[in-house]
Amino acid sequence: MRRMGYRLAAAGACAVMGLAVAGCGNSGGSQQRDQHVLLLSIDGMHQSDLADYVAAHQDSALAKLVARGAQYTDARVLTPADSFPGTVAMITGGSPKTTGVYYDDTWARDLLPAGTKDCATAKKGAQVPLTEEIDKNTDELDGGQGLSGLPDGVMAMTDDPSSVLDPAKLPVDPATCKPISPSDYLKVNTIFSVVHEAGQRTAWADKHPAYQVMNGRGGHSIDDLFTPEIDSKSPKGDAWTKDADQTKRYDTYKADAIVNEIKGKDHSGAKQVGVPAVFGMNFQAVSVSQKLPASKGYSVDGKPGALLSASLDFVDQQIGRFVAALDQAGLTDKTTIVVTAKHGQSPIRPDALTRVDDKPIIDSINKEWAATHPQTPKLIAHSIDDAAILWWLADRSPDATAFAKRKLLEANGTGTDINGNPKPFTASGVDTGQVYAGADAATYFGADANDTRVPDIFAGTVGTVYTAGKSKIAEHGGSSPEDRHVPLLVVGSGIAKHSVSEQVSMTQVAPTILDRLGLDPQKLDAVKSEHTAILPS
Repeated sequence: MRRMGYRLAAAGACAVMGLAVAGCGNSGGSQQRDQHVLLLSIDGMHQSDLADYVAAHQDSALAKLVARGAQYTDARVLTPADSFPGTVAMITGGSPKTTGVYYDDTWARDLLPAGTKDCATAKKGAQVPLTEEIDKNTDELDGGQGLSGLPDGVMAMTDDPSSVLDPAKLPVDPATCKPISPSDYLKVNTIFSVVHEAGQRTAWADKHPAYQVMNGRGGHSIDDLFTPEIDSKSPKGDAWTKDADQTKRYDTYKADAIVNEIKGKDHSGAKQVGVPAVFGMNFQAVSVSQKLPASKGYSVDGKPGALLSASLDFVDQQIGRFVAALDQAGLTDKTTIVVTAKHGQSPIRPDALTRVDDKPIIDSINKEWAATHPQTPKLIAHSIDDAAILWWLADRSPDATAFAKRKLLEANGTGTDINGNPKPFTASGVDTGQVYAGADAATYFGADANDTRVPDIFAGTVGTVYTAGKSKIAEHGGSSPEDRHVPLLVVGSGIAKHSVSEQVSMTQVAPTILDRLGLDPQKLDAVKSEHTAILPS
C-alpha cells in the first residue's frame, strides 16, 4: 500500500581546516554573491552513491563539481524522508511542524473533504493528496491541459500548473467553503516568494502539477513552473516510472527546460524572458532504477547494479549539459550550483528487503476497535506506509492511540524477499524501538499535540517496504540513514574545494540560497520560526 530526525544542530562549528569561516549562523553570510542559483535534486541518491561515482568517474561532471566547491558529507533530509517534505524543507528552511507538509498524501483535521458543499454541517477531517490524484487527467503527461503531439509536445505545457489541477479533488477550507490549493495548504513562504518579491525571475521543473505548492502561501511566485505528470501513461502504455529508459526520456524534458532557461528563454524555448535568479529541477531516473525489480538495485556489497549505474551516468550527462550551457552563456562565474536529493532510498542491501502488505494489518485494527467502539468504524482514518508507518486516527484519545500502537507491534506475518519468496516479519515490520503514538508522535516531530496535521502514529523500519505486490524493491519516506543521508554540493563564486564533515540539515539549503543571491534569509517565515542557519563554510 502506498501509503529523530529534527535534533540536528541548526548551526555547526564555524571552522574548516582550522580557519574561521564567514557565514555560520544567521548573523553572518557569504561575502561573495552570485546572480543565479541552480538547485538540482537527484531523487534517491545517497552520499555513498556520490562518493563511489566520483571515485570511479574522475572526469565526470559530478567529479568536476566536487573539485570546485563545498561537499557536505553528512547532509540529512528530515523525517519522514519523502519528496514533498524534502522539497519543502529545501525551499522554506522549515520542518513539517512549521510548514504543515508531512508527506505527499496526508490528513488534515482542520479541513473538509473534497467536494464538500455544505460547510456549516460537514465534519472536519480530509485527505490532502499532493500527488497525481488531483490532476484533471492523470493519464496525460500535460495533466489534462489538452496539448497535441504528446509526449514531445509537453514542452508547450503551461507555466502555471494551477490550471491543470481539478478543484473538485482538492480539500475544502471550512472558512471560505472553497477548495484550497496546494500552495495555500503550505503554511509558509518559499525562496521563490522572496526572490519574486525582490523583482527577480524564478523557475522550477518537477514531477506533478501538485508541485504548485512550491509557490508558497499566497499565490504565484514561480514565474515558470513546468510540471509534466510522471504518473501519466508513457508511449509504452504504463507509467513512465515502470521503465528506466522511459524515465530518462521524461527527465530529459525537464533537463531541456533547464538548458532553455540558462539561455534566457522560458521552459519551452519559445520566448526570451531572461535567466531566472533561482531555478532548477528534480531527476527521477536514479530513484526509479533503485526501485525496479528488474534493475536489482544494488549488489550485495552496496554498489549500484548495471541499470542503476546507467541512470547515474544519465544524470551526470545532463548535469554536464547544464555546466556547458552556463559556460556558453558566460554565467559560470555568476551562478551557484547546488546538487542534492530530496530523499534517499532503502534498503540498499538486497537481502535486507522485506515486503509487507499493510492492508490486512490496518483492516484488522479497524475491525477490532469497531467491535467495541461502533461509533468509530474506521479508527485509522488515513495511512501512508512506504518505508515507514504514518497513521492519522479518527479517535485521538490516549486509549485509541495506545491500542493502535499495541496492535501494530503485535502483528506478525509473512511477507516476501527481493526474489518474491516468503519471508516472515514481526511487529508489522517496524523497528520496535522507533514507534511513537499520540503525544509521543507529536513530540517526535517537534510539533504541538494539537497540531491538526501531525500523524498520530509514526513507526520507522529497517528494510521494510509496504506493498501488496512485488513491483518494487526499495522505497523512501522513513527515518533510516539510507532514506536520509543524501549528497550536498555547493559550487559557486568564492567557494574553494573542501569537505565539511559536520552534520547539516536540508533545511539549511533555503537560507543559503538566499544568502548566495544577496537576499535576507530572515524573510523566510520558517527560517525565522526555527532559527535555521545557513550552511557552515
